[in-house]
Amino acid sequence: MSYPTPWRDNPPQGPGAPSMLAAHADRERAVDVLRAGYAEGRLDHPEFDKRVARAYSARTVAELSLLVADLPQGPVAQSAAVGGPVPATFLARPHPRTNGKAIASMVCGVLCVATGGLTGLPAVVLGHMAQSEMRRTGEGGDGFALTGLVLGWLSVAGWALFLGLFGLVAVLATGS
Repeated sequence: MSYPTPWRDNPPQGPGAPSMLAAHADRERAVDVLRAGYAEGRLDHPEFDKRVARAYSARTVAELSLLVADLPQGPVAQSAAVGGPVPATFLARPHPRTNGKAIASMVCGVLCVATGGLTGLPAVVLGHMAQSEMRRTGEGGDGFALTGLVLGWLSVAGWALFLGLFGLVAVLATGS
């Protein structure tokens, strides 16, 4: 028995008519939507079987769109897909937000040279705080925090060495 298919007997006409040939992946996506509709009880078994058969024999994306148009999660209409918004599946994963304390730690670490090492201690404190927050929240900026920590600890060690030598010289100078 042959079922009438309005899109084959009377295909869409005009400049906006979608006529892109369907790929195997397009057919599989349409069948997945049909399976979900069947599992949710939106389609009965005979209707599901007919639509799956039509999906596998579809030549264009327009035919597939008509098969799943009345179901949730159907494919994006052809006119919207061309130059329209990209489906979330194909979008790049967003990068995590960079921790502000990590950036401040790096800035303080870099400024150690210009300030004679006075911003070394804030760089270390901010770096450790940033690392703690990043572990807890999943934010990015670990490289910034690490740079601030390394430069800050180098500055603190430099100041400790300088003050230690200065104190040693002062003790030796007063003891002579």
